[in-house]
Formats: sequence, structure tokens, C-alpha cells
Amino acid sequence: MTEPVAPPLPGGGEWLRLHPATPLLKGGIALIAVIGFILANVRERLIEAFVGGPDGGDLIEELYLRGHLGWAIAIVLGALLLGVVAFFLSWRMHTYRINDEAVEVRSGILFRTHRQARLDRIQGIAITRPFIARLFGAARLELSVAGQDAKVQLAYLKGSDVDRLRHDILMLASARRAEEGVAPGTRAGVAAGSPDAAGPDSLIGRRVTELLAPELDPQEAPPESVVRISPLRLAGSLLASGATLFVLVVAAVLIVVTATGRELGFLFLFVPAFIGGAGYYVRKVTRSLRFSIAATPDGVRVGYGLLTTSNDTLPPGRIHAIEVYQPLLWRPFDWWAIRINRAGHASSGSGSQPATTMLPVGTRGDVDKVLGLLLPGLASADTRHLILAGMVSSGPTPGFAVDFVPAPRRARWLRPFSWRRTGYALAGDTVLLRKGLVWRQLVAVPAARIQSLHLDQGPLARALDLCTLTLDTVAGPVSASLSVLDRAGSLSAFDAISRAATAAGALEDGSQRIALPAEPQPPRPESDR
Repeated sequence: MTEPVAPPLPGGGEWLRLHPATPLLKGGIALIAVIGFILANVRERLIEAFVGGPDGGDLIEELYLRGHLGWAIAIVLGALLLGVVAFFLSWRMHTYRINDEAVEVRSGILFRTHRQARLDRIQGIAITRPFIARLFGAARLELSVAGQDAKVQLAYLKGSDVDRLRHDILMLASARRAEEGVAPGTRAGVAAGSPDAAGPDSLIGRRVTELLAPELDPQEAPPESVVRISPLRLAGSLLASGATLFVLVVAAVLIVVTATGRELGFLFLFVPAFIGGAGYYVRKVTRSLRFSIAATPDGVRVGYGLLTTSNDTLPPGRIHAIEVYQPLLWRPFDWWAIRINRAGHASSGSGSQPATTMLPVGTRGDVDKVLGLLLPGLASADTRHLILAGMVSSGPTPGFAVDFVPAPRRARWLRPFSWRRTGYALAGDTVLLRKGLVWRQLVAVPAARIQSLHLDQGPLARALDLCTLTLDTVAGPVSASLSVLDRAGSLSAFDAISRAATAAGALEDGSQRIALPAEPQPPRPESDR
């Protein structure tokens, strides 16, 4: 049996250039549109500048009659040539390379910029295919790196190469993280430049390639999504959302004010409101259509978009918190949605939005399938009752050894309607938080991803002997906080969650250590025995 070997570095670690249409896609089309708009609106001034009089008819004809047409054509051709040269230099100076340490990008003509994403800090890779870029056969690849606004973009690449490039980068990143996790004693005796030295073609890289990232055929079909979202359900979820309710309330207020005060001017407010609302719904629909989520050898892959398509790959261990929620208007249809906090997307300074929505709208069966991908430990038979209780129940679940710890009865003074649903549970290495009556929420936080936890107690909570438990994770749409808990019970939960987080972190660190076989030692001379 032949031993699998990691693929070579894309380009052999050399500096490569982006898609030739990159300057046009990154601003050239917008620049041409702006120039056309300016020329159309300053036509009279151009005629006065070249002809020296008021608008006397067609600009080209006037220039020809006065003998200035040659100069005008020369000026236009010079401007076009200058723009082409600037775009060519911008493309020529924008290069990237991938080595066994990092992905590096250099750009700029007068002011040079050099950014790099270390392989061991890559949190995910997203591929976006904007509508205009698809016409040129191009796509944008974005590397999410641990840190604030630490993104590295490769915009734009050939659309046929981005999937292969993403797979190669994830393989090298897995190999690099595994090398960093090797115990110091296991690397003794490995000299630089030897066959067992660090690198994608090293013994470590080959074993990580075999265990963590098996070879992927670039021609094979994309993975099948575990959920299917029909356009009818998607449209219904948007109509039954809080935004629609807000729009209806504002429209009713405007109609009442217009009818009672006989002020027809208020009717003109409907025009910008209608345009803005229509744009919001169009964006939501086009972004959520063709949504897919599936398991791949590189991690969980999320795809979405109609005109502009995107797919984002989340390597294992990058999800820090999960929230399953249900707005009030979705309850008659038993619809649910899932969103996450993920590493590397604490803030988004780029134009692309992070993929934090793992399920725009789905049934309970869809929730089980998606949770099974995101946190496989929650899909077991021992914890399935906890998921169901966290989603719909408002009290204890008899017949099970592990159940939610509820808030005390005195919590009704601060949460008169939702105190029965407030509770927490520790399911293996995952902390579950249940809250909300009108807006039902179930938050799941892997213990290994808890960065810190703390208890808060305000004056009213102190008088009732209550407190708030907060699990700190990376920034995102999910809030892992639970209020009106019993103080004594929260102290016990604090200790239990701390122990679970410590044990999960130690287990994860140990699983990342790959022990190399001991090298055979040469026999000692007789004189040393």
C-alpha cells in the first residue's frame, strides 16, 4: 500500500498573479460608469471649453467644424491609455504566494502593502462569486484569520481554481496546526532539511493529510445538502418576520395621519419606504435562495446566493456558540432558524458578510440535521431530549437523569412570563442555555470554546438572591447569557462548567498531538557499555 503524500504547494511557493480581469472587477466598471455620468451631465461646459460658445448642437459636429476634433480624440485616447496602464500595473503588482508557513499577498503601485495569513491561524475560507465576476469566470477567495479584522483576500482568481486552492490551503493549515501540537519530546532528533523535518511533504504532513484531510477530486460533484429550503417557505418566513410587522405598523400610522389630518404630503413618504423595504426583501431572498449546508472532508460547507453565490468552509473547532431560535410569528408553522458565533469573524471589515446563519428557516427535523453537523455530540440519543426541551418546553422533563436546572420561583418578579423557560444544562462537553417565551432561544456552547465565564448580580437580583451567568465567546450574533438564576445553584454551575471547560480543553490539546515513532538509536560502542 502506497503512503499518501500531501499535494505540492500551489505554484511551488512562487509569487503568482490574480485573474487578468481583477482591476476591472475591483473598480474599473464603476469608474467607467462614473466617467460616463460626469460626461453626460457636464456636456454644456465641455462644449463651452472646446468651442467657446453656448450649446450649438452635437458636440462631435461642432468640434469637427472648428478643427478641434483631433485634439479631443487625442485627449480621450490618452486618458484611456493612462487608465489601461494604471490597471495593468495594478494587476502586475498584485501577487500572492502560498508556502508552508502562510498565505501572502502583495499589492499597491506607489504605496506597497504586504499582508499574510499564517496557516496555523486560519479559521475558515469563503469563496464568493459575484454576478459580474461570474461573467468573467472569476471568483473571490477570502481567508478568515484569528484576530480583529484579520482577513486576507485573493480577489479575483480563476473560478476553476478556487475550489482546488481552498482544499490545498486547508490541508496545509491542518498539517501546520498538527505540527505545532506535537509534544516537544517527540520532535527530538529531527534535523532541519531531513525527510522528517516540518513541512507539507514531511512525515507529519503526510500523516495529517491521511488522517485529517483526505484527497478530494476537484472534478467530483459538490456535497449534497442535508436540508432543502423551498422558495415558498423562505417567502413565508420573511412575511412572518418582525420586519414585516414593523413595516405594516408604520404604514398604518402614515395612513391614519394622512386620513385624519388631510395631509397628502405624508403619502410621499411611502415612496422611499417602499423602495427601501423592497430592496431589503430582495436582498434577503436572493441571499438565502439555494441555501445548502453539508459535511466535507475539510469541514462544514455553507452555500447560499442566487445571483452572487458564496460558499464558506468551517474547519472543525471553529464554532464557538450555536443558537436555535423561533420568532413568535413562526410558531404556528413550527419553523426555526440557527445562527452561530465563529472564530475569525468577530467583525467584518470587508464587503462580504460572514456566514453566521446555518439555517435561515427550517423544521425540527432540519434543526436536528444541522446540529448533527455542527456539534455531533448533540445528535446522540442521550441529549436529544435536552434539545427538544430547550426548544419547546417550559418546565422539567420527567423520566431523564439529565435535565435543565430551572430558575427559582422568585424569579417571576423580574421575568413574569419567561422565568419558567429559563434554565441551563450540562450535556457532556456542551453547555445548554434555554430562555425566552415570545422569542424562544436555545444556546449551545462547547465547553472547549468558553473563553471565560462570570456571574453578575444587580441590586434587585441581590435582594431576590438571583444572579446572571454569562459564558464569554468570540463576538457574534449569539449571546450566551442567562439571567434570574438562583445564586447558590449558579455557583455550583460555575464550578461544574469550569471543570468541564478545563477537561475539554485538555482533551482537545491531547487529541491534536501526533506522536511520531521513536527513531532507532545506533548501538553504543563497547567502551560505553
